[in-house]
Amino acid sequence: MLEPGDDAPAIELPNQHGDTIALADHEGEYVVVYFYPRADTPGCTTEACGFRDAWAEFEERGVAVLGISDDPVEDLADFAQEYDLPFHLLSDEDGAVSTAYDSYGEKNVFGNEVTGVFRNSYVVGPDGTVVRAYEGVSPEGHADELLADLDELDA
Repeated sequence: MLEPGDDAPAIELPNQHGDTIALADHEGEYVVVYFYPRADTPGCTTEACGFRDAWAEFEERGVAVLGISDDPVEDLADFAQEYDLPFHLLSDEDGAVSTAYDSYGEKNVFGNEVTGVFRNSYVVGPDGTVVRAYEGVSPEGHADELLADLDELDA
C-alpha cells in the first residue's frame, strides 16, 4: 500500500467515453482515486452509487473522483450509463496503474486464485502526494467516509 506522503503515481487512462484522463489534469485539487474489481457487480455498484449519491458534496468541495478497474472502456460506458455515474471511470486493462498503486495482483475469489484489482482507495492532495490511503475498503458508506476525511484535511 502507498502511504501518506508518498508521491502519487501518474495516471493516464481512457475513461468511459474513450477520452484520456490524467491525474495531472487535477493538479491543485484533491482527487479520490478508488480501485474496484469489476463494473456492474454488487459491491462495485454499491460503491459507485455511493459516490454518485454524494456527488454534489464532492463537487462542492472541489474534489475529483476517479474510479479505476481493469474493465474495458465499453463495459465502463454501460456501467456509467446504467447507474447515471457522473464521474470518470478509467480503464486499466493491463493493470499497470493499479499495480503502481499496490491495488492489483493475485487474490482469492470464491476459492479460486485470480489476478485482478483490489478494493483500495487513495486521496491525492493538491501537491500530488497521497494524503490518505484505504486498504480493502467496504463499499457501503465509503463515499461518506471519504467526505468526512476530506473535511478533516481542510480543517
